[in-house]
Amino acid sequence: MASFRWTEYNVRMLSKTSGLLILAIDSATSGCSVCVSNKDGPLAKIVKEMSRGQAEVLIPMAEAVLKEASVTPQDLDVIAVTNGPGAFTGLRIGLAGARGLALALNIPCVGITTLEVLAAATPRKERTDKVILACVESKRADIYVQTFAADLSPLSEPLALAGPALFEFCKDIGGLLLVGDAAGRAHEMLAGRAADIVLSSASPLPDPVLIAQLAQRCIDQGRLDRTATPEPLYLRPPDAKLPKAQGRARA
Repeated sequence: MASFRWTEYNVRMLSKTSGLLILAIDSATSGCSVCVSNKDGPLAKIVKEMSRGQAEVLIPMAEAVLKEASVTPQDLDVIAVTNGPGAFTGLRIGLAGARGLALALNIPCVGITTLEVLAAATPRKERTDKVILACVESKRADIYVQTFAADLSPLSEPLALAGPALFEFCKDIGGLLLVGDAAGRAHEMLAGRAADIVLSSASPLPDPVLIAQLAQRCIDQGRLDRTATPEPLYLRPPDAKLPKAQGRARA
């Protein structure tokens, strides 16, 4: 990606009185969502549950929230997008759209993991004295998971674990709060644990408002790498593989 004009960008940020205007995007799981948000909260938001077809609706949804919020693309300061783990096709659609917009507008693009967003969605009263287990569907035997403390700090790396491995991973953890579109399946895999297991009341899909909030926090804490673009977080190879070329030398 071409380098940003950071001096111009920083000068423009100093003149902001209502905080950064962030366009947040998610199509990494079984939905597609977009919102425009500033420091006061969301200005417009659209969330759709869908397992396919995100490529056709993502840009129209972005245009719709911008119109509803009465802002133009040129008003945006940051693009935030979930970078996985999740469905391969949806993940790539969201990242491609976010990167393209950021490049066209010459603004930064921030990647936030789906697991971070799901953990942040859990109500504070639910996660008291619990370890959060964020669970994202892989559409295979395993589940994408990560544990978080009640203060939302990560306790593990993101992992892809199936039944016995997930049970072993969680065996020494006390009370668990499960959240995400694979929380129900994780609950079944963990049946028989003596410790308490609770399903969160939070939405099983990433909330774009939280994506924007986490991006804002990342920027406030100085964790934005201004020279980098978000890369997809893949925890296993894709199901579909290209056929090997016949007679071609190996790289």
